[in-house]
Amino acid sequence: MTPYSIVDGPAGAPLLVLANSLGTTVDMWEPQLPALTERYRVLRFDTRGHGRSAVPPGPYTIGDLGSDVLALLDGLGVTRAHFCGLSLGGMVGMWLAAHAPERIDRLVLCCTSARPGAPESWAHRASTVRAEGTVAIADLVVSRWLTPEYAHRRPDVVARLRAMLTATPAEGYASCCGAIERLDLTAALPRIAAPTLVLHGVDDPAFTPSHGADIAAAVPGARLALVRDAAHLANVEQDDAVTTLIVEHLGGSE
Repeated sequence: MTPYSIVDGPAGAPLLVLANSLGTTVDMWEPQLPALTERYRVLRFDTRGHGRSAVPPGPYTIGDLGSDVLALLDGLGVTRAHFCGLSLGGMVGMWLAAHAPERIDRLVLCCTSARPGAPESWAHRASTVRAEGTVAIADLVVSRWLTPEYAHRRPDVVARLRAMLTATPAEGYASCCGAIERLDLTAALPRIAAPTLVLHGVDDPAFTPSHGADIAAAVPGARLALVRDAAHLANVEQDDAVTTLIVEHLGGSE
């Protein structure tokens, strides 16, 4: 399938794909847009089952989600692009860089994991959402997205993110949980040739920084950057720091 997508920025610039996390939409990348669209043609898309994208029946695999990105690139006539994904979006990025390396130029992996583990917890979350909707898990999930200090200081951001999550279709969210439940990309990481930045929030309780360190150790030449005072949605909580790291990596020369 071809997901819902938005393209911003100058038509002649290099393309940068931004991939959202589980339970969010294209809107999660708004803090980065002003700086990124100065330099890049930015493609944002809603992962299948999320936002304004279709909700095909499950199960989904990470390969399905990666193939959706390839369909978007093909539709734009783009053979090669930069890719930045957070959490589930980062998992898609790893799959693409390993399985379609000719399509990925530079890669940024934010607050993600190659092997999330705890399959029973993902299965339980999926069954809960199918039975009761995403509202049933919203408070717990959003509490992992931001540090308590930031959440207390910015209740408006908490409310906006929670609304994004609770609007996510139950079947789409649950089927993406299934893809994460079964995921193990560890054997694929050494095959990634794209220059890679692994970016991780120091205070991320969803995937602790050890997940990012493991990815950086396995991807040849990858660099690990830890972002202080940031939980799972580091790009929201520390928007300036994360944007700077992304821009520096994509503009690098190695």
